[in-house]
Amino acid sequence: MDERWLALELAVTICHDGNGGVADELSTPTQLTAWLRDRAELLEGCADPAFRADPATLSVVLSIRQAVRALFARAVSPAPPSSADAHRLIPAEEALNRLNTAALKYPTSRQLFWDERESPRLRTVVPAPPADPVGLLSAALARSAIDLLGGPGRESLRACTAPRCVRYFLQGHGRQEFCKPSCSNRARAARHYQRHHQS
Repeated sequence: MDERWLALELAVTICHDGNGGVADELSTPTQLTAWLRDRAELLEGCADPAFRADPATLSVVLSIRQAVRALFARAVSPAPPSSADAHRLIPAEEALNRLNTAALKYPTSRQLFWDERESPRLRTVVPAPPADPVGLLSAALARSAIDLLGGPGRESLRACTAPRCVRYFLQGHGRQEFCKPSCSNRARAARHYQRHHQS
C-alpha cells in the first residue's frame, strides 16, 4: 500500500455511526495504538512496534487529522466537504502551517532495497534514532498528506455523497460517487424512497 493512503486512512477515522451521527475511531489512546499497529508497514522506520500512545500523542495525531480534513475539504471544492467538517473546518492557512511544521520535525531519506528474489522497493529511513517518537509520527502523517495533496492523487479526492457518510475517498473511475458499495446502496435506497414518497 502506498504511503499516501496513510493520510486518507487517518481522515476516515471520522465516520458515520450508523444512527445519523458521527463516530471517532481514534477517541482514546488505546484506539490510536491499535490503529498505528495495524499500519506498521506504512509507518516503517517511523514508529517503534512497542510504542504505546498516551493522551498527548492522541492530541497531536488529532491535530494533524483536523488539518488533513480541512485541506481535503479544500481539495474537493467546489463540491461540498464532508458533512462532518462543514461547520468546524480550521482555516486552510492554519492547516497548511500545521502540516508543514509537523513534516519538518525529522529528517528522513529514501533508500532502495533490492533483494535479487524480489522487485526493488523504497523504504523511508531515519538517519539517527529519534529522540521524540511523537514528533516522528506526526512528521510521517503530515508527509503522507503532503504527498497526496501535492501529487496527482489530489485530483481524485472526493467527499462521499451518500446519506450520513462523512468519509473522503480516492475516485477509482470517473463515475464513482461513493466511498464503498454500502454507501452506493444506501444512496440508491434513499433516492427510491424520495421518488415514491414525494407525492
